[in-house]
Amino acid sequence: MNARTLITFLNAVEPMKCNTRHSWTSSGRQESVAEHSWRLALMAYLIKDEFPEADYDKVILMCLCHDLGEAVTGDVPAFSKNDSHRQIEGEAIKQLLCRLPEPYFGELTALFQEMEEQKTLESRIYKALDAMECLIQHNEADISTWLPLEYELNMTYGNDRVGFSSYLQELRQLIRQDSLEKARAVPVVGRDEV
Repeated sequence: MNARTLITFLNAVEPMKCNTRHSWTSSGRQESVAEHSWRLALMAYLIKDEFPEADYDKVILMCLCHDLGEAVTGDVPAFSKNDSHRQIEGEAIKQLLCRLPEPYFGELTALFQEMEEQKTLESRIYKALDAMECLIQHNEADISTWLPLEYELNMTYGNDRVGFSSYLQELRQLIRQDSLEKARAVPVVGRDEV
């Protein structure tokens, strides 16, 4: 890739480092979109032995790129995201990818299509882990950052994404247990104030 094209594209996606998510870190600051994508990719790598038949280069690329559109749109929490948000983010992804020469444009366009369709093992792994990483981060954050709706959401979010894998189901259950332990530490009266 031409060096100027590379710099221009990196400039366009740099806001992923600046745009914050609904999630908070254990140190008490909001997490950036890029931080989420980085740890999601690391998480995928660390469980590759659970899916030896998967193309792990593709899974990790999905994890690194899945939120590229948020460089333009910013983050919308999963519990607020609707079809209109998804359409706007899809358009932002197209605008970003159009800046890339071949083969990158074609490869990433196909990758985003695969992630959207959710028909391949790789896309299902990425999608399940995306939810699991969010929940793990949520559990690492101070309980004061939880919204009232998140006490229930932490029990159910991502359940529909892990059914294809006993390993991911086990991971989801452990995360759920961690959420319950964290929530039990707060008196019921205090939850309305969060």
